[in-house]
Amino acid sequence: MDADFWLQRWREGQIGFHRGEVMPLLEQYWPSLAVPAGSRVFVPLAGKTLDMHWLAAQGLQVLGCELSPLAVEAFFAEAGITPQVQRDADGLHHRAGAIDLVQGDVFALREQTLAAMDAFYDRAALIALPDGMRRRYVDEVYGRLPAGCRGLLITLEYPPGEKDGPPFPVPEADVHALFAPHWDVERLTRRDILASEPRFVAEGVTALATAAYRLQRR
Repeated sequence: MDADFWLQRWREGQIGFHRGEVMPLLEQYWPSLAVPAGSRVFVPLAGKTLDMHWLAAQGLQVLGCELSPLAVEAFFAEAGITPQVQRDADGLHHRAGAIDLVQGDVFALREQTLAAMDAFYDRAALIALPDGMRRRYVDEVYGRLPAGCRGLLITLEYPPGEKDGPPFPVPEADVHALFAPHWDVERLTRRDILASEPRFVAEGVTALATAAYRLQRR
C-alpha cells in the first residue's frame, strides 16, 4: 500500500471508491456537528470527491490532501474551475474559492498546517489503509489535529478475509481502539448496504455495513 499503488490506480482508472454524487451520510450527519461557518475543515485522501464542494457550500474553508496529480486535476477540471497553484512545504496547493487541495503526501503535511484545522471529514482515508498503516495514520495525522477539533468519520464493515482491500473493514471496536484515549467517539449510525453494492457481492462478500462516527479531540 505504498504511494505507487494509489498513483497506479488513478492512472488505470481503477477508482471504484469515487462517488459521482455527494455522500448522503455527509449531508445527513454533518449538520449535527454544529461546525461554525468559516471553520477550516481537513479532508484527507480526498481524491476528486464532490464532498469538498458540498462542504465549501456550507460556508467552510476546505483543505484537502491528495497524492495523485491526476485526481487533483480532474477535481477542478470536472467543475470547470481553474485553480491558482503554489508550492510550499506541504506540497502543491491548488486554490479556488474556499477550497485548497494540496497534491502531496498526507503524512508530510506540516504540524502547523494540521494544528490550524477546526474540523475534519474522513470518508475514504481510514478505510483505504491496511491494518498496519492505520495506527500510523491516526498517530501522525489525527495526532496533529488540535484539541476541540471535531469531525465525521465514515467506515465500512465486512467479514475479514472475504475481500482483498482496499477498502478495508474497520469495525467499531477498532475505531475505539485507534482513537482512544485522545478522542471522544460516538457512533451516529450503522446501516446494512450489501444490497446496494453489487461489486462487493461479486467478490464474495456476504455482509456489508457502513457506519458514521462523530469524533472530537479532547
